[in-house]
Amino acid sequence: MKKKSITTNIKKILILTITIFLSQSYNNLLVSQKISNNNNYKNDKIIIDSDYTLQEALMGSTAPDSIIKNLVLLNVEYYSFDKKLHRGQLVLHKELVDDVLYIFNISKKNKFPISKVIPIVRYNWSDSASMLDNNTSAFNYRKVAGSNKLSKHALGKAIDINPMQNPYRGRTGKISPKNAKYNIHAEGTLTATHPIVLELLKRKWTWGGNWKSIKDWQHFEFP
Repeated sequence: MKKKSITTNIKKILILTITIFLSQSYNNLLVSQKISNNNNYKNDKIIIDSDYTLQEALMGSTAPDSIIKNLVLLNVEYYSFDKKLHRGQLVLHKELVDDVLYIFNISKKNKFPISKVIPIVRYNWSDSASMLDNNTSAFNYRKVAGSNKLSKHALGKAIDINPMQNPYRGRTGKISPKNAKYNIHAEGTLTATHPIVLELLKRKWTWGGNWKSIKDWQHFEFP
């Protein structure tokens, strides 16, 4: 009986040892995977893409005071295509701050890449130059291309996101910016089911991707 008891105890010890070993191995694997995933997004240091004051961000604008008085400079954080955390700035209408902060929080949470966010003063107020640099921007006192009508950007009530992934396509099929391509499977691309699109539509914004005769997948505007 005594010999049988000793054998039983040895078996229990072996089972317990194996169980502890397997448990530790599993936990170590989970920790290793978590570290590996976190290393893909190095957020220990924020890269500053833009650090203007509001006065600097509006330098050279021809907008009247009636528009300027409603504009604010907003700091936003986002992951760029380098998988690192960046901080940029938008000039926009003060009434839209909450909406824009909300979608940038969605972008950051989902690690949806945004190339850069810099006030368009950096590009000497050239929309074309800003788009070619894949820059996300809001306020720009200008008219709608090919018309005498002020753009919603002129009021700070529009935002363009990742122009190279979400270009403008005119009635003739011409794409702008040059060499841009709309591919719904590419990183940084907005689609009809994307959380950013859905949230802004819910908040009464219009998305250029829903327009009929032309498409402006980068563009959102508020009435």
